[in-house]
Amino acid sequence: MKKIAAGLGKFNKIIAISLPVVLSILLVRMQSLTHQELISPECQVKKWHIPVSLTAENQNVFPQKQKLPLIQRLPITCCQSDTSCLDEVIYGKIAEKKALISAIARSLQYLQTANAAVAYQNYPVAGITRDRVIKSLQRFRELLLKTNSATELHQAIEREFVLYQSVGKDNQGSVLFTAYYEPLYAASRVSTTEYRYPVYRLPPDFNSWTKPHPTREELEGADGLQSAKGKLRGLELFWFRSRLEPYLAQIQGSAKLQLPDGTQTTIGYAGNTAYNYKSIGRELVNDGKLPQEGVTMPIILDYFQKHPQELNIYIPRDRSFVFFQENHGEPAQGSINVPLTAERSIATDKSLMPPGALALIRASIPFVNPTGKMQERIISRYVLDQDTGGAIKGAGRVDYFLGTGKIAGDRAGVTVSNGQLFYLLLKSKN
Repeated sequence: MKKIAAGLGKFNKIIAISLPVVLSILLVRMQSLTHQELISPECQVKKWHIPVSLTAENQNVFPQKQKLPLIQRLPITCCQSDTSCLDEVIYGKIAEKKALISAIARSLQYLQTANAAVAYQNYPVAGITRDRVIKSLQRFRELLLKTNSATELHQAIEREFVLYQSVGKDNQGSVLFTAYYEPLYAASRVSTTEYRYPVYRLPPDFNSWTKPHPTREELEGADGLQSAKGKLRGLELFWFRSRLEPYLAQIQGSAKLQLPDGTQTTIGYAGNTAYNYKSIGRELVNDGKLPQEGVTMPIILDYFQKHPQELNIYIPRDRSFVFFQENHGEPAQGSINVPLTAERSIATDKSLMPPGALALIRASIPFVNPTGKMQERIISRYVLDQDTGGAIKGAGRVDYFLGTGKIAGDRAGVTVSNGQLFYLLLKSKN
């Protein structure tokens, strides 16, 4: 989206100058969800790591401070009976295939723009060009339409494509995955005794504000109710019931709003102040209010439900601030200015990764099972890299967009796992 960031539900992302979503990770380990072991350790981990030979080659060619974020390798052959190697869902549900095709079309739309031309003009990885990314998307779409199974598609990719794997956070391909979503909140266009806490339009003179910018506390006060006394006066866009909701909207970078008259609208990122995001979940851990391990977004929210007065202590610690615009029902947008697609859009560090490109992610992601409980599954998904976020930094971070509403939020709040990220490019013709 054009926003902040996403992640661990609501605190995972953070303000992205050009976009959306992200999370400044809590940096605490999450509790394990019910987990089904699908494959052998060899297929589960080692097969997906960057081969030592390729890592050594990359280290020899490039100086230490100029390591490239991606390493070229051949597609990975699935282990026998390893269904997690395949994106089977796109052949099981027509809506899933349509969503992926739609996401591809949006990336192709972006890649025809002047912004895309600029983004790829000096892209650091040799061989990854805008023209090649476009042709790769077009060919993948053709294969998607003509193949009849995930296995058939995977075999076609092995024949026609090469993979560019992210070196990850350890130079072996290990990437930390979190998730973000678009929340749904009750809100009002006017201030009432019920709706008291606002989000704000971008100030018309924002570009002339001197730096350092005012902090969050200086803009809205410790209690979030003092904006009429300063630079935000008259810029209120919508009002919310709780102190926490507009802050969470800032972290996610967008929100869908349910208005008192029964209508709905949406808001999206319009700008942000020049401060790095600070996770209030991390602050709770640092202060000993929450344990060092096992902290999830539901635990953080439960803490503030029990101690609402402490919101006025912890929210001001995050000096960053996000402004919004009303999008009148338009879906959340990514940093490349196209709508995001649930389960098919990701956010990465756009100073390193190719915008709009086709990617394959492999990670353990939580799903709601038929009994209503959360269960992790190792999945492979074809996705489009359409977003970024201020807390999504480096080759070892991906934020996965899960959609809109409570279920998406519940899943995002407990998504944190190590996996792998690959970009698919057609083989070069010699």
